[in-house]
Amino acid sequence: MTAVATPPTESRLSTAPRLNLIGGQWVDGLGSTVRRLVNPADSTQLLASVREASAAQVDEACAAAHKAYLTWRAVPAPDRARVLFKFRELLEANYLDLARSVVRENGKLLCEAKGSVRRGIDVVEFACGIPSQLMGQVLPDVSRDVDSYVLREPLGVVVGIPPFNFPAMIPLWMMPIAVACGNAFLLKPAEKAPLTATRLVELFAEAGLPSGLVGVLQGGKEVSERLIVHSHVQAISFVGSSAVAESVYRTAAQHGKRVQALGGAKNHLVVMPDADLQRSMQALIGSCFGCAGQRCLAGSVVVAVGNREQQDAVVNGFVNAARELVPGDGLDESATLCPVLSLEQRQRIHDCIDRGVKEGAKLLLDGRGLVVPSRPHGAFVGPTVFDHTTPDMFIGREEVFGPVVSILRAKDLDEAIALTNRSRYGNSASLFTRSGAAAREFRARIQAGMLGLNLGVPAPMANFSFGGWKGSFFGDLNAHGPDAVAFYTRKKVVTERWFGAEAPKDGWV
Repeated sequence: MTAVATPPTESRLSTAPRLNLIGGQWVDGLGSTVRRLVNPADSTQLLASVREASAAQVDEACAAAHKAYLTWRAVPAPDRARVLFKFRELLEANYLDLARSVVRENGKLLCEAKGSVRRGIDVVEFACGIPSQLMGQVLPDVSRDVDSYVLREPLGVVVGIPPFNFPAMIPLWMMPIAVACGNAFLLKPAEKAPLTATRLVELFAEAGLPSGLVGVLQGGKEVSERLIVHSHVQAISFVGSSAVAESVYRTAAQHGKRVQALGGAKNHLVVMPDADLQRSMQALIGSCFGCAGQRCLAGSVVVAVGNREQQDAVVNGFVNAARELVPGDGLDESATLCPVLSLEQRQRIHDCIDRGVKEGAKLLLDGRGLVVPSRPHGAFVGPTVFDHTTPDMFIGREEVFGPVVSILRAKDLDEAIALTNRSRYGNSASLFTRSGAAAREFRARIQAGMLGLNLGVPAPMANFSFGGWKGSFFGDLNAHGPDAVAFYTRKKVVTERWFGAEAPKDGWV
Protein backbone atom coordinates (compact mmCIF):
# COMPACT_ATOMS: atom_id res chain seq x y z
CA MET A 1 0.00 0.00 0.00
CA THR A 2 1.47 3.35 -1.02
CA ALA A 3 1.69 5.88 1.80
CA VAL A 4 -0.23 9.15 1.43
CA ALA A 5 2.09 12.17 1.50
CA THR A 6 1.42 14.96 3.97
CA PRO A 7 1.29 18.47 2.49
CA PRO A 8 4.58 20.38 2.50
CA THR A 9 4.81 23.39 4.76
CA GLU A 10 6.02 26.89 3.89
CA SER A 11 8.34 26.84 6.90
CA ARG A 12 10.61 24.47 5.00
CA LEU A 13 11.17 26.97 2.20
CA SER A 14 14.90 27.04 1.50
CA THR A 15 15.29 28.99 -1.75
CA ALA A 16 15.10 32.76 -2.19
CA PRO A 17 12.06 33.82 -4.24
CA ARG A 18 13.86 36.21 -6.59
CA LEU A 19 14.34 33.75 -9.42
CA ASN A 20 13.70 35.93 -12.48
CA LEU A 21 16.68 37.71 -14.04
CA ILE A 22 15.53 40.72 -16.08
CA GLY A 23 17.84 43.43 -17.34
CA GLY A 24 20.62 42.26 -15.05
CA GLN A 25 18.46 42.36 -11.88
CA TRP A 26 17.09 39.41 -9.92
CA VAL A 27 13.43 40.13 -9.21
CA ASP A 28 10.26 38.44 -7.94
CA GLY A 29 7.87 37.12 -10.52
CA LEU A 30 4.71 39.19 -10.88
CA GLY A 31 2.52 36.58 -12.56
CA SER A 32 -0.59 35.04 -11.05
CA THR A 33 0.69 31.46 -10.79
CA VAL A 34 2.79 30.16 -7.89
CA ARG A 35 4.30 26.67 -8.06
CA ARG A 36 5.39 24.72 -5.00
CA LEU A 37 8.43 22.53 -5.61
CA VAL A 38 9.07 19.50 -3.41
CA ASN A 39 11.84 16.95 -3.08
CA PRO A 40 10.98 13.88 -5.23
CA ALA A 41 12.41 11.60 -2.55
CA ASP A 42 10.34 13.27 0.19
CA SER A 43 7.19 15.07 -0.91
CA THR A 44 6.81 16.66 2.54
CA GLN A 45 9.98 18.71 1.98
CA LEU A 46 9.24 22.00 0.26
CA LEU A 47 12.19 23.25 -1.78
CA ALA A 48 10.75 26.53 -3.01
CA SER A 49 7.65 28.46 -3.96
CA VAL A 50 8.16 29.99 -7.39
CA ARG A 51 5.97 32.75 -8.80
CA GLU A 52 6.04 32.92 -12.57
CA ALA A 53 6.91 36.05 -14.56
CA SER A 54 4.17 38.32 -15.84
CA ALA A 55 3.58 39.19 -19.49
CA ALA A 56 5.06 42.64 -18.88
CA GLN A 57 8.20 41.07 -17.39
CA VAL A 58 8.60 38.85 -20.47
CA ASP A 59 8.45 41.96 -22.66
CA GLU A 60 10.92 43.77 -20.40
CA ALA A 61 13.41 40.86 -20.50
CA CYS A 62 13.18 40.64 -24.29
CA ALA A 63 13.81 44.37 -24.67
CA ALA A 64 16.78 44.28 -22.28
CA ALA A 65 18.24 41.25 -24.06
CA HIS A 66 17.90 42.92 -27.46
CA LYS A 67 19.66 46.05 -26.20
CA ALA A 68 22.52 43.99 -24.71
CA TYR A 69 22.81 41.95 -27.91
CA LEU A 70 23.50 45.06 -30.01
CA THR A 71 26.72 45.59 -28.02
CA TRP A 72 27.64 41.93 -27.44
CA ARG A 73 27.50 40.99 -31.13
CA ALA A 74 30.40 43.39 -31.78
CA VAL A 75 32.60 41.85 -29.07
CA PRO A 76 35.39 39.83 -30.78
CA ALA A 77 34.89 36.09 -30.62
CA PRO A 78 38.12 35.52 -28.62
CA ASP A 79 36.87 37.95 -25.96
CA ARG A 80 33.53 36.17 -25.82
CA ALA A 81 35.42 32.90 -25.43
CA ARG A 82 37.25 34.31 -22.39
CA VAL A 83 33.90 34.75 -20.64
CA LEU A 84 33.12 31.12 -21.47
CA PHE A 85 36.44 30.03 -19.95
CA LYS A 86 35.55 31.90 -16.76
CA PHE A 87 32.11 30.29 -16.75
CA ARG A 88 33.74 26.90 -17.03
CA GLU A 89 35.93 27.68 -14.01
CA LEU A 90 32.88 28.64 -11.98
CA LEU A 91 31.07 25.47 -13.01
CA GLU A 92 34.02 23.36 -11.92
CA ALA A 93 34.22 25.20 -8.59
CA ASN A 94 30.50 24.59 -8.01
CA TYR A 95 30.35 21.14 -9.60
CA LEU A 96 29.32 19.15 -6.51
CA ASP A 97 26.82 21.75 -5.33
CA LEU A 98 25.20 21.77 -8.77
CA ALA A 99 24.98 17.96 -8.78
CA ARG A 100 23.36 17.98 -5.34
CA SER A 101 20.91 20.60 -6.54
CA VAL A 102 19.93 18.29 -9.40
CA VAL A 103 19.35 15.48 -6.89
CA ARG A 104 17.18 17.66 -4.67
CA GLU A 105 14.85 18.96 -7.36
CA ASN A 106 14.91 16.12 -9.89
CA GLY A 107 15.57 13.05 -7.73
CA LYS A 108 18.51 11.55 -9.67
CA LEU A 109 21.15 9.47 -7.97
CA LEU A 110 24.15 11.64 -7.12
CA CYS A 111 26.33 9.69 -9.57
CA GLU A 112 23.76 10.33 -12.33
CA ALA A 113 23.55 14.01 -11.41
CA LYS A 114 27.34 14.36 -11.47
CA GLY A 115 27.45 12.74 -14.89
CA SER A 116 24.82 15.09 -16.27
CA VAL A 117 26.60 18.20 -14.96
CA ARG A 118 29.86 16.90 -16.42
CA ARG A 119 28.27 16.43 -19.84
CA GLY A 120 27.00 20.01 -19.63
CA ILE A 121 30.48 21.28 -18.83
CA ASP A 122 31.71 19.40 -21.91
CA VAL A 123 29.46 21.63 -24.03
CA VAL A 124 30.86 24.75 -22.35
CA GLU A 125 34.35 23.53 -23.26
CA PHE A 126 33.19 23.11 -26.86
CA ALA A 127 31.83 26.68 -26.78
CA CYS A 128 35.20 27.94 -25.54
CA GLY A 129 36.53 27.09 -28.99
CA ILE A 130 34.06 29.41 -30.69
CA PRO A 131 36.72 31.44 -32.58
CA SER A 132 37.54 28.32 -34.59
CA GLN A 133 33.87 27.33 -34.93
CA LEU A 134 32.96 30.72 -36.44
CA MET A 135 35.67 30.71 -39.09
CA GLY A 136 34.15 31.16 -42.53
CA GLN A 137 35.03 30.02 -46.03
CA VAL A 138 36.99 31.96 -48.64
CA LEU A 139 37.48 31.43 -52.37
CA PRO A 140 39.63 34.11 -54.01
CA ASP A 141 39.23 34.79 -57.71
CA VAL A 142 35.84 33.26 -58.25
CA SER A 143 36.09 35.43 -61.32
CA ARG A 144 38.81 37.77 -62.60
CA ASP A 145 39.69 40.03 -59.59
CA VAL A 146 36.56 38.92 -57.72
CA ASP A 147 36.69 37.18 -54.32
CA SER A 148 33.93 35.47 -52.30
CA TYR A 149 33.76 34.58 -48.64
CA VAL A 150 31.22 33.48 -46.02
CA LEU A 151 30.68 35.16 -42.66
CA ARG A 152 28.70 33.79 -39.71
CA GLU A 153 26.75 36.34 -37.71
CA PRO A 154 24.53 35.96 -34.62
CA LEU A 155 20.75 35.98 -34.82
CA GLY A 156 19.81 38.28 -31.94
CA VAL A 157 17.70 37.23 -28.94
CA VAL A 158 17.27 33.46 -28.66
CA VAL A 159 15.23 31.42 -26.19
CA GLY A 160 15.91 28.11 -24.47
CA ILE A 161 13.08 25.98 -23.03
CA PRO A 162 14.54 22.84 -21.38
CA PRO A 163 12.65 19.93 -19.73
CA PHE A 164 12.61 18.88 -16.07
CA ASN A 165 14.66 15.72 -16.44
CA PHE A 166 18.09 17.34 -16.96
CA PRO A 167 17.92 20.71 -15.19
CA ALA A 168 21.66 21.35 -15.58
CA MET A 169 22.77 19.51 -18.70
CA ILE A 170 20.18 20.66 -21.22
CA PRO A 171 20.37 24.39 -20.40
CA LEU A 172 24.12 23.95 -20.89
CA TRP A 173 23.44 22.47 -24.34
CA MET A 174 21.82 25.76 -25.30
CA MET A 175 23.09 28.78 -23.40
CA PRO A 176 26.90 28.66 -23.81
CA ILE A 177 26.91 28.12 -27.58
CA ALA A 178 24.19 30.70 -28.18
CA VAL A 179 26.08 33.36 -26.21
CA ALA A 180 29.48 32.39 -27.65
CA CYS A 181 28.04 32.93 -31.13
CA GLY A 182 27.15 36.51 -30.17
CA ASN A 183 23.48 36.19 -29.24
CA ALA A 184 21.50 37.25 -26.19
CA PHE A 185 19.84 34.34 -24.41
CA LEU A 186 16.63 34.03 -22.40
CA LEU A 187 16.10 30.86 -20.39
CA LYS A 188 12.63 29.65 -19.48
CA PRO A 189 13.52 26.84 -17.06
CA ALA A 190 11.30 23.79 -16.66
CA GLU A 191 8.53 24.86 -14.33
CA LYS A 192 8.79 21.55 -12.46
CA ALA A 193 12.55 21.81 -11.86
CA PRO A 194 13.82 25.38 -12.30
CA LEU A 195 16.27 25.86 -9.45
CA THR A 196 19.50 24.37 -10.83
CA ALA A 197 19.06 26.06 -14.21
CA THR A 198 18.56 29.39 -12.44
CA ARG A 199 21.78 28.84 -10.52
CA LEU A 200 23.61 28.18 -13.80
CA VAL A 201 22.54 31.58 -15.12
CA GLU A 202 23.70 33.21 -11.89
CA LEU A 203 27.16 31.71 -12.43
CA PHE A 204 27.17 32.70 -16.10
CA ALA A 205 26.37 36.30 -15.20
CA GLU A 206 29.15 36.20 -12.60
CA ALA A 207 31.56 35.17 -15.36
CA GLY A 208 31.36 38.68 -16.81
CA LEU A 209 28.39 38.91 -19.15
CA PRO A 210 26.96 42.35 -19.91
CA SER A 211 23.83 43.25 -17.95
CA GLY A 212 20.68 41.95 -19.62
CA LEU A 213 22.42 39.66 -22.11
CA VAL A 214 21.20 36.53 -20.33
CA GLY A 215 17.89 36.42 -18.54
CA VAL A 216 15.66 33.98 -16.67
CA LEU A 217 11.88 33.92 -16.82
CA GLN A 218 10.03 31.46 -14.59
CA GLY A 219 6.72 30.15 -15.81
CA GLY A 220 4.76 27.59 -17.74
CA LYS A 221 2.90 27.48 -21.02
CA GLU A 222 1.85 31.15 -21.01
CA VAL A 223 5.41 32.44 -20.57
CA SER A 224 6.73 30.03 -23.21
CA GLU A 225 4.11 31.03 -25.75
CA ARG A 226 4.74 34.74 -25.24
CA LEU A 227 8.47 34.23 -25.73
CA ILE A 228 7.99 32.14 -28.86
CA VAL A 229 6.00 34.81 -30.67
CA HIS A 230 7.82 37.88 -29.32
CA SER A 231 9.10 40.25 -31.99
CA HIS A 232 12.60 40.43 -30.47
CA VAL A 233 13.02 36.63 -30.36
CA GLN A 234 14.71 35.12 -33.41
CA ALA A 235 15.10 31.45 -32.46
CA ILE A 236 13.79 28.89 -29.98
CA SER A 237 15.51 25.75 -28.71
CA PHE A 238 13.08 23.36 -27.01
CA VAL A 239 13.32 19.90 -25.44
CA GLY A 240 10.24 18.05 -24.17
CA SER A 241 7.47 15.69 -25.22
CA SER A 242 6.81 15.17 -28.91
CA ALA A 243 3.32 16.65 -28.74
CA VAL A 244 4.60 19.89 -27.26
CA ALA A 245 7.72 19.89 -29.47
CA GLU A 246 5.55 19.74 -32.59
CA SER A 247 3.34 22.52 -31.27
CA VAL A 248 6.37 24.71 -30.51
CA TYR A 249 7.77 24.00 -33.96
CA ARG A 250 4.55 24.94 -35.75
CA THR A 251 3.95 28.09 -33.71
CA ALA A 252 7.52 29.29 -34.07
CA ALA A 253 7.59 28.57 -37.80
CA GLN A 254 4.31 30.43 -38.33
CA HIS A 255 5.91 33.49 -36.74
CA GLY A 256 9.07 33.25 -38.84
CA LYS A 257 11.34 31.99 -36.08
CA ARG A 258 14.17 29.50 -36.38
CA VAL A 259 13.40 26.48 -34.19
CA GLN A 260 14.86 23.20 -33.02
CA ALA A 261 12.37 21.12 -31.03
CA LEU A 262 13.52 17.82 -29.58
CA GLY A 263 10.70 15.46 -28.62
CA GLY A 264 10.07 12.06 -27.10
CA ALA A 265 11.29 8.56 -27.80
CA LYS A 266 10.60 4.87 -27.69
CA ASN A 267 14.14 3.56 -27.86
CA HIS A 268 14.69 -0.10 -28.76
CA LEU A 269 17.55 -2.22 -27.44
CA VAL A 270 18.08 -5.21 -29.75
CA VAL A 271 19.88 -8.19 -28.18
CA MET A 272 21.26 -10.75 -30.61
CA PRO A 273 21.81 -14.43 -29.69
CA ASP A 274 25.59 -13.95 -29.93
CA ALA A 275 25.66 -10.97 -27.52
CA ASP A 276 27.86 -11.16 -24.45
CA LEU A 277 24.81 -11.31 -22.21
CA GLN A 278 26.64 -10.97 -18.91
CA ARG A 279 28.49 -7.84 -19.96
CA SER A 280 25.54 -6.43 -21.89
CA MET A 281 23.11 -6.75 -18.99
CA GLN A 282 24.62 -3.86 -17.06
CA ALA A 283 24.19 -1.61 -20.10
CA LEU A 284 20.60 -2.77 -20.61
CA ILE A 285 19.64 -2.16 -16.98
CA GLY A 286 21.41 1.20 -16.91
CA SER A 287 19.67 2.31 -20.09
CA CYS A 288 16.18 1.28 -19.00
CA PHE A 289 16.23 2.18 -15.32
CA GLY A 290 18.93 4.83 -14.96
CA CYS A 291 17.39 8.18 -13.98
CA ALA A 292 14.21 6.11 -13.33
CA GLY A 293 13.72 5.98 -17.09
CA GLN A 294 13.21 9.75 -17.24
CA ARG A 295 15.46 10.57 -20.18
CA CYS A 296 14.99 10.73 -23.92
CA LEU A 297 17.74 8.14 -24.50
CA ALA A 298 16.31 5.62 -22.02
CA GLY A 299 15.76 2.15 -23.40
CA SER A 300 12.07 1.32 -23.12
CA VAL A 301 11.79 -1.69 -25.43
CA VAL A 302 14.09 -4.73 -25.26
CA VAL A 303 13.97 -6.84 -28.42
CA ALA A 304 15.10 -10.40 -27.67
CA VAL A 305 16.29 -12.09 -30.87
CA GLY A 306 16.63 -15.80 -31.61
CA ASN A 307 14.76 -19.00 -30.84
CA ARG A 308 12.50 -19.29 -27.78
CA GLU A 309 15.30 -20.52 -25.53
CA GLN A 310 17.60 -17.66 -26.57
CA GLN A 311 14.83 -15.10 -26.10
CA ASP A 312 14.00 -16.47 -22.65
CA ALA A 313 17.64 -16.20 -21.60
CA VAL A 314 17.58 -12.47 -22.34
CA VAL A 315 14.23 -11.90 -20.65
CA ASN A 316 15.02 -13.91 -17.53
CA GLY A 317 18.44 -12.34 -17.13
CA PHE A 318 16.96 -8.87 -17.56
CA VAL A 319 14.17 -9.41 -15.02
CA ASN A 320 16.54 -10.94 -12.47
CA ALA A 321 18.95 -8.02 -12.82
CA ALA A 322 16.11 -5.49 -12.49
CA ARG A 323 15.02 -7.13 -9.23
CA GLU A 324 18.44 -6.35 -7.76
CA LEU A 325 17.97 -2.57 -8.06
CA VAL A 326 17.76 -0.75 -4.73
CA PRO A 327 15.40 2.25 -4.63
CA GLY A 328 16.36 5.18 -2.44
CA ASP A 329 17.16 8.84 -2.02
CA GLY A 330 19.62 10.07 -4.64
CA LEU A 331 22.06 11.12 -1.93
CA ASP A 332 22.07 7.59 -0.47
CA GLU A 333 25.16 5.87 -1.89
CA SER A 334 23.55 2.43 -1.54
CA ALA A 335 20.64 3.35 -3.82
CA THR A 336 20.66 2.22 -7.44
CA LEU A 337 17.17 3.45 -8.47
CA CYS A 338 16.02 7.02 -7.92
CA PRO A 339 12.45 8.31 -7.56
CA VAL A 340 10.51 9.83 -10.41
CA LEU A 341 9.93 13.57 -10.36
CA SER A 342 6.71 13.81 -8.35
CA LEU A 343 3.69 12.01 -6.95
CA GLU A 344 1.74 13.21 -9.98
CA GLN A 345 4.34 11.71 -12.29
CA ARG A 346 4.19 8.47 -10.30
CA GLN A 347 0.42 8.29 -10.74
CA ARG A 348 0.72 8.90 -14.48
CA ILE A 349 3.21 6.01 -14.76
CA HIS A 350 0.93 3.78 -12.69
CA ASP A 351 -1.88 4.57 -15.13
CA CYS A 352 0.35 3.50 -18.03
CA ILE A 353 1.12 0.21 -16.26
CA ASP A 354 -2.60 -0.34 -15.64
CA ARG A 355 -3.24 0.18 -19.33
CA GLY A 356 -0.57 -2.35 -20.28
CA VAL A 357 -2.21 -4.95 -18.05
CA LYS A 358 -5.65 -4.25 -19.57
CA GLU A 359 -4.22 -4.62 -23.09
CA GLY A 360 -3.06 -8.14 -22.26
CA ALA A 361 0.70 -7.73 -21.92
CA LYS A 362 2.24 -10.13 -19.39
CA LEU A 363 3.48 -8.24 -16.33
CA LEU A 364 6.69 -9.97 -15.22
CA LEU A 365 7.77 -7.31 -12.73
CA ASP A 366 5.38 -4.82 -11.15
CA GLY A 367 6.76 -1.56 -9.76
CA ARG A 368 3.45 -0.16 -8.50
CA GLY A 369 2.97 0.28 -4.77
CA LEU A 370 6.66 0.54 -3.98
CA VAL A 371 7.39 2.25 -0.66
CA VAL A 372 10.92 2.95 0.54
CA PRO A 373 10.88 2.72 4.37
CA SER A 374 13.44 5.49 4.82
CA ARG A 375 11.53 7.73 2.40
CA PRO A 376 7.83 6.77 2.76
CA HIS A 377 6.65 9.96 1.07
CA GLY A 378 8.89 9.62 -1.97
CA ALA A 379 7.71 9.35 -5.58
CA PHE A 380 9.11 5.87 -6.18
CA VAL A 381 8.16 3.46 -8.95
CA GLY A 382 9.87 0.10 -8.98
CA PRO A 383 11.33 -1.47 -12.13
CA THR A 384 8.47 -2.75 -14.27
CA VAL A 385 8.76 -5.26 -17.11
CA PHE A 386 6.08 -6.42 -19.58
CA ASP A 387 6.55 -9.47 -21.78
CA HIS A 388 4.61 -10.48 -24.89
CA THR A 389 3.90 -6.92 -25.91
CA THR A 390 3.27 -5.79 -29.47
CA PRO A 391 4.13 -2.52 -31.26
CA ASP A 392 0.39 -1.79 -31.44
CA MET A 393 -0.15 -1.80 -27.67
CA PHE A 394 0.00 1.54 -25.87
CA ILE A 395 2.75 0.20 -23.62
CA GLY A 396 4.74 -0.89 -26.68
CA ARG A 397 4.39 2.25 -28.78
CA GLU A 398 4.06 5.31 -26.50
CA GLU A 399 6.66 6.96 -24.30
CA VAL A 400 6.03 6.20 -20.62
CA PHE A 401 8.97 8.22 -19.28
CA GLY A 402 9.46 6.02 -16.27
CA PRO A 403 11.11 2.73 -15.24
CA VAL A 404 8.80 0.65 -17.45
CA VAL A 405 10.11 -1.71 -20.14
CA SER A 406 8.33 -3.71 -22.83
CA ILE A 407 9.75 -6.93 -24.25
CA LEU A 408 9.41 -7.72 -27.95
CA ARG A 409 10.54 -11.03 -29.41
CA ALA A 410 12.03 -11.47 -32.89
CA LYS A 411 13.26 -14.55 -34.69
CA ASP A 412 16.12 -12.76 -36.47
CA LEU A 413 17.75 -9.39 -37.09
CA ASP A 414 15.48 -8.58 -40.05
CA GLU A 415 12.40 -8.91 -37.86
CA ALA A 416 14.03 -6.95 -35.04
CA ILE A 417 14.85 -4.07 -37.40
CA ALA A 418 11.30 -4.12 -38.79
CA LEU A 419 9.82 -4.00 -35.28
CA THR A 420 12.12 -1.13 -34.29
CA ASN A 421 11.36 0.89 -37.42
CA ARG A 422 7.60 0.59 -36.86
CA SER A 423 7.91 3.14 -34.05
CA ARG A 424 6.79 6.67 -34.89
CA TYR A 425 9.81 7.84 -32.89
CA GLY A 426 13.41 7.72 -34.05
CA ASN A 427 15.56 9.09 -31.27
CA SER A 428 18.00 6.24 -30.62
CA ALA A 429 18.42 2.48 -30.94
CA SER A 430 21.11 0.06 -29.79
CA LEU A 431 22.32 -3.35 -30.88
CA PHE A 432 24.11 -5.86 -28.69
CA THR A 433 26.14 -8.35 -30.71
CA ARG A 434 29.61 -9.74 -31.43
CA SER A 435 28.95 -9.70 -35.19
CA GLY A 436 30.41 -6.88 -37.26
CA ALA A 437 28.16 -7.89 -40.17
CA ALA A 438 25.03 -7.61 -38.00
CA ALA A 439 26.21 -4.27 -36.66
CA ARG A 440 26.79 -2.95 -40.16
CA GLU A 441 23.32 -4.06 -41.28
CA PHE A 442 21.74 -2.48 -38.20
CA ARG A 443 23.62 0.77 -38.72
CA ALA A 444 22.48 1.00 -42.33
CA ARG A 445 18.79 0.18 -41.88
CA ILE A 446 17.67 1.57 -38.51
CA GLN A 447 15.58 4.74 -38.72
CA ALA A 448 16.95 6.68 -35.77
CA GLY A 449 19.30 9.59 -35.31
CA MET A 450 21.59 8.14 -32.63
CA LEU A 451 22.75 4.53 -32.64
CA GLY A 452 24.61 2.45 -30.08
CA LEU A 453 26.58 -0.73 -30.61
CA ASN A 454 26.98 -2.61 -27.33
CA LEU A 455 26.03 0.66 -25.59
CA GLY A 456 22.72 1.27 -23.86
CA VAL A 457 22.79 5.09 -23.90
CA PRO A 458 24.40 6.30 -27.15
CA ALA A 459 24.62 9.96 -26.15
CA PRO A 460 26.92 11.89 -28.52
CA MET A 461 29.77 13.86 -27.00
CA ALA A 462 29.69 17.67 -27.10
CA ASN A 463 31.59 18.01 -30.39
CA PHE A 464 28.96 15.88 -32.19
CA SER A 465 25.38 16.94 -32.69
CA PHE A 466 22.45 15.46 -30.72
CA GLY A 467 19.08 14.76 -32.28
CA GLY A 468 16.65 12.12 -33.46
CA TRP A 469 14.51 11.35 -36.49
CA LYS A 470 10.79 11.10 -37.21
CA GLY A 471 8.56 12.13 -34.29
CA SER A 472 11.55 12.67 -32.02
CA PHE A 473 12.72 15.89 -33.67
CA PHE A 474 11.17 18.89 -35.37
CA GLY A 475 13.52 21.21 -37.20
CA ASP A 476 16.63 21.06 -39.35
CA LEU A 477 19.61 21.63 -37.02
CA ASN A 478 20.26 19.50 -33.94
CA ALA A 479 21.50 20.36 -30.46
CA HIS A 480 25.15 21.06 -29.54
CA GLY A 481 28.15 20.34 -31.74
CA PRO A 482 28.50 21.94 -35.20
CA ASP A 483 24.73 21.95 -35.74
CA ALA A 484 24.27 24.25 -32.75
CA VAL A 485 26.77 26.77 -34.12
CA ALA A 486 24.87 26.72 -37.41
CA PHE A 487 21.56 27.05 -35.56
CA TYR A 488 22.61 30.10 -33.54
CA THR A 489 24.16 31.93 -36.51
CA ARG A 490 23.22 32.90 -40.05
CA LYS A 491 25.49 33.05 -43.04
CA LYS A 492 26.33 36.10 -45.05
CA VAL A 493 28.06 35.56 -48.39
CA VAL A 494 30.19 38.47 -49.63
CA THR A 495 31.31 38.78 -53.23
CA GLU A 496 33.72 41.68 -53.77
CA ARG A 497 35.80 43.38 -56.40
CA TRP A 498 38.06 46.40 -55.87
CA PHE A 499 38.42 48.69 -58.85
CA GLY A 500 42.02 49.60 -59.44
CA ALA A 501 43.25 46.44 -57.84
CA GLU A 502 44.78 45.25 -61.10
CA ALA A 503 48.55 45.68 -61.37
CA PRO A 504 49.60 49.12 -62.73
CA LYS A 505 51.59 49.23 -65.97
CA ASP A 506 54.70 50.49 -64.15
CA GLY A 507 54.39 47.91 -61.33
CA TRP A 508 53.52 48.37 -57.65
CA VAL A 509 55.22 51.26 -55.84
